[in-house]
Amino acid sequence: MTGPGPVPIDYSQPSQARFHDALLGGVDHYEADRAMMRRVLEVAPEAPVVVRELQQWMLRAVRFLAERCGVEQFADLGAGLPTEPTIHQVVQQFHPRAQVVYVDNDPLVLAHGRARMANYDSTHFLGCDFTDPKETLGELAVHLDLEQPVGLVVCALLHHLDDLGQAKKVLHGYVDALAPGSYVLLTHVHDAGDGSEADRVTKEVLKLYQGTPLSAVARCREQIASLLDGLEILDPGLVHAHEWWPDGPRILPVHNLHRMMLCAVARKP
Repeated sequence: MTGPGPVPIDYSQPSQARFHDALLGGVDHYEADRAMMRRVLEVAPEAPVVVRELQQWMLRAVRFLAERCGVEQFADLGAGLPTEPTIHQVVQQFHPRAQVVYVDNDPLVLAHGRARMANYDSTHFLGCDFTDPKETLGELAVHLDLEQPVGLVVCALLHHLDDLGQAKKVLHGYVDALAPGSYVLLTHVHDAGDGSEADRVTKEVLKLYQGTPLSAVARCREQIASLLDGLEILDPGLVHAHEWWPDGPRILPVHNLHRMMLCAVARKP
């Protein structure tokens, strides 16, 4: 997800989008993605369940913003391969003319996304580099009214930036340009640092990612919260996905990797 515009496909390396597709039982991936999946499943056989849980959290949060907060514009950075239900399908249940823009510079994602969105006037797929907010915002402004609130989806993205300062700069490059009343949906790999089984499994998975395009850095709760400095974090706060329910937590089997990520919805005052 780096570099200006779409990047060439490297069939020898897994990509985040194709790896997730493999975990979810899709067909849009290559042997490098399947090989990584097999290695991860040896360490964390619950990985596919957790990927689905994170996808469901994102859609739950998007639904909350569309239904209860009246947000009618969304931008999904690092969108990945389209999976149903999609963000625009959820949002347009409440706002049929809502504008949704997906951003990803993986060429396979772009090909599939643009084919899927070809018949939607209010849904678009951009091949921008998310680490360049100025360029990306210029493209987003073609489809979104940035003087009105936007729901900015930043899921499983900023932990791919090793430097915390850069991650903050990138995120706030977007936030500073958005209207008051906009929201950020954030998920990030969590370094619990407590020596628990969940912490051990998270570190084992991240070790497998090292040296590949999936490489990610786990951060402690305070560091992740600092990404949202200046924003109002909505209840129930910065929590694990299975704990983020506006009407209270649900009861479900919790696996080690359920604690791998922290999630939050934050509002720009």
